[in-house]
Amino acid sequence: MNRIGIIGAMDEEVDILVELMDVKEKVEKASLVFYKGNLENKDVVVVRCGIGKVNAALCAQILISEFGVDAIVNTGVAGALNADLDVYDIVISTDAIQYDFDTTVFGDKKGVIPRMENSTFVADERLVNAAFESSKEETKTHKVVKGRVVTGDRFISSRELKEELVKEFEAFCGEMEGAAIAHVCELNKVPFVIIRAMSDRADGSADVVYDEFVKDAAHNSKDIVLNMLRSI
Repeated sequence: MNRIGIIGAMDEEVDILVELMDVKEKVEKASLVFYKGNLENKDVVVVRCGIGKVNAALCAQILISEFGVDAIVNTGVAGALNADLDVYDIVISTDAIQYDFDTTVFGDKKGVIPRMENSTFVADERLVNAAFESSKEETKTHKVVKGRVVTGDRFISSRELKEELVKEFEAFCGEMEGAAIAHVCELNKVPFVIIRAMSDRADGSADVVYDEFVKDAAHNSKDIVLNMLRSI
């Protein structure tokens, strides 16, 4: 892997990585700020994509087309859907699906994108294993699991939707960017992995002080990414 794109969900995640980088160039495109440079002796481009599938897809395509990355690592937060997961636990994507893509009126299953050969985007095995081992090393007190990430332009905050996503997709966590990034990577034949720390239980019962969570999540994310870069 010659150049790795790292997409962060939060300013705190991106800022802490940029501080550790040897930044060679700062580039602004499509209202996004891309930091090119070296991190852990790897050629990287670090960027915060913004919220939602369109922003995430735009960011991923620019990384591939304009910066020539040949792998993408996406970090951020998600709502826990799997019953065994709790706040601060980490999910490493095995694959990703856009759960809000719905053409069931034509006989398709939910999440199927018509006229596409594949609608379930499989993460790169090497990146998945590197992220999993790095997460286990850096997160001693919380679970680290591999599982399916589901993505939609909606914040999951009801038990009904949570139960539906688990039943329909066997989802481990839900968020708003990952599968869009995965979709772009699939079309461009670029390997990817999604790393998500659980910020809530996706049922409206969030009991974490968010500012505190963001700080901890950014720190954990930084350690995981650095450890990953050392191992690939």
